[in-house]
Amino acid sequence: MSDKRPPASSSARARLETPGRRWRGFQIDVEAVGRVSESIARFLGTGKYLLIQTVVVIVWIILNVAAIGLQWDPYPFILLNLAFSTQAAYAAPLILLAQNRQENRDRVSLEEDRARAEQTKADTEFLARELASLRLAIGEVATRDYLRRELEEIKSLLAERDAEEQQPHR
Repeated sequence: MSDKRPPASSSARARLETPGRRWRGFQIDVEAVGRVSESIARFLGTGKYLLIQTVVVIVWIILNVAAIGLQWDPYPFILLNLAFSTQAAYAAPLILLAQNRQENRDRVSLEEDRARAEQTKADTEFLARELASLRLAIGEVATRDYLRRELEEIKSLLAERDAEEQQPHR
């Protein structure tokens, strides 16, 4: 068999196909980023966050309207609008990421529930078959009442026979 690989210096494609030449730079823990994103998204949806944001906006506006020497963002409040735009630009993807992670957890939970339901159904069907076979087997087994009736009948037949034997034959 011949080696069909091109020489190492032939093209960039050959270098990309060679294992072990990847860049080994900064590694990101996707799970950790997801957890942090979810915690931020959860905080963004709380009353505490809304209260803090409202207080910051009120203080911002009061300082920029009332304090003549501290007006870093005069009336149209362009810097405040820029801050809100930046916040919205980050909040939307964080919320979507949190929703995607929740959807994945829900899907896994649904699959587990479905598997558990299938197992429960199989167990229930097995127990129903076992119960049916026990009922059939019990139907074929002599019960105490059945034996008592049979013994009473035999006793009465024996009593009749003894009574006939003790009578003189005519």
